[in-house]
Amino acid sequence: MHPLLNRKNFLTQASTALGSIALTSLLSSDRLLASGKSSESAVQIDPANPYAPRAPHFQAKAKNVLVIFCAGAVSQLETWDYKPKLIEWDDRPLPGGPSVTFQGPAGNLARPQYTFRQRGQSGKFVSDLLPHLADLTDDIAFVHSLTSKSNTHGPAENFLSTGFNLDGFPSLGAWVTYALGSQCENLPAYVAIPDPRGVPQNGSNNWGPGFLPAAFQGTTFSASDPVRHLKVADSNETAEAATRKLLEKIQRRHLDQFPDDAQLAARIASYELAARMQLSVPMITDIDREPAHVLKAYGADDSSNKEKAAFARNCILARRLIQSGVRFVQLFNGAYASAGKLNWDGHNDLKNQYDVHAAIMDQPVAALIRDLKASGLLDETLVVWCTEFGRMPFFQKGAKGRDHNPDGFTCWMTGAGIRGGVSHGQTDELGVKAIEDIHPLYDFNATILHLLGLDHERLTYQHNGIQRRLTNVEGAVIQPILR
Repeated sequence: MHPLLNRKNFLTQASTALGSIALTSLLSSDRLLASGKSSESAVQIDPANPYAPRAPHFQAKAKNVLVIFCAGAVSQLETWDYKPKLIEWDDRPLPGGPSVTFQGPAGNLARPQYTFRQRGQSGKFVSDLLPHLADLTDDIAFVHSLTSKSNTHGPAENFLSTGFNLDGFPSLGAWVTYALGSQCENLPAYVAIPDPRGVPQNGSNNWGPGFLPAAFQGTTFSASDPVRHLKVADSNETAEAATRKLLEKIQRRHLDQFPDDAQLAARIASYELAARMQLSVPMITDIDREPAHVLKAYGADDSSNKEKAAFARNCILARRLIQSGVRFVQLFNGAYASAGKLNWDGHNDLKNQYDVHAAIMDQPVAALIRDLKASGLLDETLVVWCTEFGRMPFFQKGAKGRDHNPDGFTCWMTGAGIRGGVSHGQTDELGVKAIEDIHPLYDFNATILHLLGLDHERLTYQHNGIQRRLTNVEGAVIQPILR
C-alpha cells in the first residue's frame, strides 16, 4: 500500500506540508526568501576575455568611479559636521556618556579644533582645516549619518571596502569590474594607488577579489612605485616580441585541444594584458610630462612638503587613469596604524597631526576634482570620499585626541548623478551618534553600485552554497543625494 493511502501517514504529511506553505508565505511577506534573481543576475564571464565590457542592469549615470579612501578614521567634527553645541559645552563631561571607550577612559567634551565657516551658495559650514575642498561644497553631497559595524581599523576597513568585517570577501572595485568589465584594453580595469607613506591597515583586502575570479583584483601601483616586474631588465625588444608570439601560438594550440580549460584561457588573457601594459603603464606614470601649471595646481612641485608632492603626483596619476578609461580607481590617503603619524588616527594630539595630514590631502584632491570638472569627466565619473568611521565628541582622558566612533560619521560623493550642495542625515547635537536618516555603510555601497547601473540585490556570486553580494542581505540606495 502507498504510504499516503494510510490515514495516519496522510494526516502527518498534510500537516507538515501546510506548515511549510505557511512558513513560506510568512518569509515571503517579510522579504526573507531568496529573491529569485540569482539566475538572471549571474554574470557571464568569458575566461579568454574576462575584461570584456558588460552591460549594466539599467542605464547608468556613471561610467567610472574614483574612491578617495582616507585611512585612520577622519574626525567628522573637525571637517564636515559642524556642532556649535560642542563649543558651548567645551571641557564639560558628556551627560550620561561612557566612562571607557575603545582605547581607554573618556575625558571631557572638546570643541572643534578648527573654525567652521559657511561656504558657497548652499551656506554649509565646513572647517578651515580643508580650505581647498571647502570651496567645492556646492558640488558635494554629504552623508552625515553613516554607521559602521566595527570600531577597530582593520575590520572597519573591511566593512567599508567589502561589506563584511572578516577577511576574504571581494572589494567594491572587484565587484564593479566583475559586473561591468573594462573600458580600456591597455590598462587594468581596477587600479589601487597606495599612499606614498604605505598601505592601509588591512592592506590588499581593500582591493582584493575575495572569492571572485582573481582577474578582478585591483592592480597596485603609484606615481613613485610603478608596476613591478613589468619589463625584464636589459631585454631585447625584438627577441621579447618573438618569444611572446611563439608562446601565444603554443598556448592557443593547447587551448584548441582543451577548450574547457578556463584557467589556461584566463592566464593567456592576463599575460596579454601584461604585454600591453609594458607600453601603456610607463607612459601613464610619467607625471613629469604634465605642464608646470598643472604640477603647481596639484602641489606636485611643493619642495617644502615631500609627502604632499608625492601624494599630488598620485592624484595626477588617478586623473590620467580615469582619462584613459580605467573603470575603478582607488586612491589612498594615509597608511597603517602609527599613533596618528602616518594616517588620520588622531588619538593623542589630533590638532597637530591633522595639520600635517590635511596639508597633504586638501590641495591635491581639490585640484583633481576641479581637473575632472574642467575636462567634462566629472559628468561621467563618480568621486567618493570615505573613511572607515568617525570620532567621539570628547577627548580621551589625559590626551588631546578623539577615540573611535562607528555610530555616526560623514562621507561624501560628487560627480555623475549626484546632487551638489546637499547635506543628508544628521547626528545628535554633540555628534555622538546618527539620529536621522541613519545609513549603514551597506547603503553607501548600494548607492555607488546604483549610479553605475547595478542593482545591489541582483549583483551576486555563489560561494559555498550562498548567493553572496556586496551588501550582504541589507542595503538601500540613498535617493535624496541623487539627481
